[in-house]
Amino acid sequence: MKLDVYLKEKRKLVDGYLKKYISSKKKDRDCPKHLSEAMSYALTAGGKRVRPILCIAGYEAVGGKSDNILPVAASLELIHTYSLIHDDLPAMDDDDFRRNQPATHKVYGEATAILAGDALLTDAFHIISQSGAKPKILLNIIGELSRASGPEGMVGGQTVDIILEGKKAKKKELHYIHTHKTGALIKASVRIGALMAEATPARLNALTSYGEKIGLAFQVIDDILDVTGTKEELGKSAGADGARGKNTYPSIFGLDTSQSIAEDLIHDSLESIKRLNHNAEPLAEIARYILSRRN
Repeated sequence: MKLDVYLKEKRKLVDGYLKKYISSKKKDRDCPKHLSEAMSYALTAGGKRVRPILCIAGYEAVGGKSDNILPVAASLELIHTYSLIHDDLPAMDDDDFRRNQPATHKVYGEATAILAGDALLTDAFHIISQSGAKPKILLNIIGELSRASGPEGMVGGQTVDIILEGKKAKKKELHYIHTHKTGALIKASVRIGALMAEATPARLNALTSYGEKIGLAFQVIDDILDVTGTKEELGKSAGADGARGKNTYPSIFGLDTSQSIAEDLIHDSLESIKRLNHNAEPLAEIARYILSRRN
C-alpha cells in the first residue's frame, strides 16, 4: 500500500469533519465568538492527525466499515489539540510557537487559551455521543478515553514531567512520563478503533500491544527530533526540552541508544499485529513512518 495516499485520504476525512464542527461553533449564538475563533485557530492550524488516523486504522484492521468511526476519531484530535494549547502555556512548557504559527495564548491571551482548551476537551465527549454506536460501546469508549487523557494517563504524565523538570529522573520515572503524557492517548486511539469494531479479545490484545509500543516510540522520536530538528521542521522551538531541563530519552540514554530503543519498539509493534490480516497493513506502515519521521 501507499502510505502517503492512505494518510492523505484519512486526513481529508478528519479535517472535513473538524471543519464542520468548527463551523457549527461559529454559528452557535451560545458560544462566544472570541472563544470559537480561538478553538478554530488551534484546531485548524494543521497537524498530521496521527491519533484520529490510528483510530480509523485500528477500526479497519478488525473489519470495521461504518462511518460511525469518524466522530469518535475526530474527538481524539480535539483532545490532542486541547493538550497542545495547555502545554504551550507559560505555566507549563512555555512555548511561543505550535504547528508553525504563534501558540494560541500568544494570539488570544492566556485566559482564552485555557478556556479554548477546556472547551475542546469537553466537546470531544459531546461529539462521541453523536457517533450512532451502540450505548454499551459508547460507554466503553468514554471510559477508555477519559482514563487515557485524565490523571491516570496524559494529565498524570504531564504532572510528573513538570515535577521532575530540572531534576535527574530515574529510568522508571522517565518511562512513566513518556508512556502517560504521550503514549496513553496513542494507545487509546488504536484501542478505541478496535472497540468500535467490536474486536475479539485476541485482536484487541494485539492492537493494545501495538499501541503501547508505538506510543512510546513516538515520544522517543520526539525527544530525538527536539535535539536534531529545526524550528521549521518541527513547527515549534527546537532544543526547548534541553533548555528547560526536561527529562528525555537522549538526556538519559544518549541519541544512539535512544534511536535503538525506538527501533526495537517499532519492531515489537509489528510483531504484535503480524497475525492480523492485510487490513492491518496501514497500521504496520504507520509504525514504520513513526520511526522515520522528521517532524
